[in-house]
Amino acid sequence: MPTYGYECKSCGHSFDAFQSMTDEPLKTCPECGKAVRRLINGGTGVIFKGGGFYVTDRGGKTSGGSTESAKPAAKAASEPAAPSAKAESSAKADTSPKAVNS
Repeated sequence: MPTYGYECKSCGHSFDAFQSMTDEPLKTCPECGKAVRRLINGGTGVIFKGGGFYVTDRGGKTSGGSTESAKPAAKAASEPAAPSAKAESSAKADTSPKAVNS
């Protein structure tokens, strides 16, 4: 249940009331008995639970174990190496049509 802040329009007394969201707003001041108004307060803010919300998470587990940042390095090591520039240039140079024996 939320806590609502109130302020008296006459005496300026401010207080908090722990109420259900479906309860009617309070109408009288506990100090002087005159009209009060409900204040709009900031609340507690957003609470992020779980991983993936912070820069330091890196998309992986936050407590122990391996992280996602370690997987790309392992994957890169297991992939075949790219052809060298020398092999590519020789493949590009041989663009003439081949004769086919029939």
